[in-house]
Amino acid sequence: MEITYAVIVAIVTLAAGAITKAFVEAIPDKFIPLQNLLIGIISAVLCIVFDIEPDVLQAFVLCIMASLGAGGAYDLVMTKVKESE
Repeated sequence: MEITYAVIVAIVTLAAGAITKAFVEAIPDKFIPLQNLLIGIISAVLCIVFDIEPDVLQAFVLCIMASLGAGGAYDLVMTKVKESE
């Protein structure tokens, strides 16, 4: 079931990114963790609604940690790229 969480978080992230790019010119960097937190919450709600995870707390913890971890990994890679330029 763990791969299902990753797929749901990825789909919600893709949708949120597309919506953000379409309607918002630029999001300041300080709001990116908030956006990742919202993605995790939305993903957890989807996991609960579609009965992927019966334990509410576990769904929220897994989805929020996955979304924040993905954002942190992206920032780490982009920081390395900017430093090498």
